[in-house]
Amino acid sequence: MTTPAGYIKPSELKRLSKLQPWRTGTALVMDWVMIFGAITFGVWADNWPAYFIAIFIVAARQHALGVIMHDFAHYRFIRNKKLSDWIADLAIAWPLKATYDGYRRNHLGHHRYLNTDDDPDWAGKLGEIEFTFPQELRFAVFNLLGYFVLISTWRDLKNIHKRISSNDQSTTKYKILRVSFYIVVATIFTLTETWTIYIAYYLVPYFTLFLMFNYIRSVADHFGETMDYSHELGGSRTILANPFETFFLAPHNINYHCEHHSYPSVPYYNLPELHKVLMSNPEYAQNAHITHGFARGLWNEIVATGARAAARKKEPQTSSVEAAE
Repeated sequence: MTTPAGYIKPSELKRLSKLQPWRTGTALVMDWVMIFGAITFGVWADNWPAYFIAIFIVAARQHALGVIMHDFAHYRFIRNKKLSDWIADLAIAWPLKATYDGYRRNHLGHHRYLNTDDDPDWAGKLGEIEFTFPQELRFAVFNLLGYFVLISTWRDLKNIHKRISSNDQSTTKYKILRVSFYIVVATIFTLTETWTIYIAYYLVPYFTLFLMFNYIRSVADHFGETMDYSHELGGSRTILANPFETFFLAPHNINYHCEHHSYPSVPYYNLPELHKVLMSNPEYAQNAHITHGFARGLWNEIVATGARAAARKKEPQTSSVEAAE
């Protein structure tokens, strides 16, 4: 039986929602340490294998920074909102070529109107071929390869900019400060003669692997033929991932997405425990969408192969969402 608070006792939810700023702060610092460490390693080794290892790590931690910003959007860092906003901009959003306020407004709208026409994320993706499932194997593969020739990159950047900019209410003062930030950074690169390193080790992974990781994770969050959008727990997916998958595709427990949407007051570091508590509730366990792994579980849910692909070709081509309505 559920409590008035939902699938968890209010006392448990209060405990799990308690903020521990040092944990988020440490995670943020460690993401940047790994980025700088990977770049240093690649420059020191000065060979192709080291370069590819470095850019995969950099892209993974760029993705991790984006996920940390997701926690900032819910004010799950510190209680001083103004200070939290500035830290989010300086340490995450601006380095990722974004604005924190624009992202937060978009994301909170996503939570408020989840999987409806008023959800800015949903409305921007619904009906697009890359978010229509199941996908043919051929398209799924070429879509991912498209990030390495910037085709999928250009598509994603246009869509992201459209969603975020529509919610951006930046003041003139803010815009001046942001431009000043980039001028200072550019000056540092010029004086230290490190533009080549920045482009090769930060921008290359950003425009390729980072956006690919972000796309895969955005699909994992809410899309797929097997989603049950008619139930409050069926429109978000939790993926029980292995450490390798977690590092690249689900940093900072973002894979516990059903739990996050059910109780967004819980910071990322308590989501695994929240998952255990919720799964002890039979009603939650029965209705939550749980997938085992990205490489097998998610892939099997979103890609049509073999007999399933053949059967799919004979059916009218509708999106997974249309099929659920």
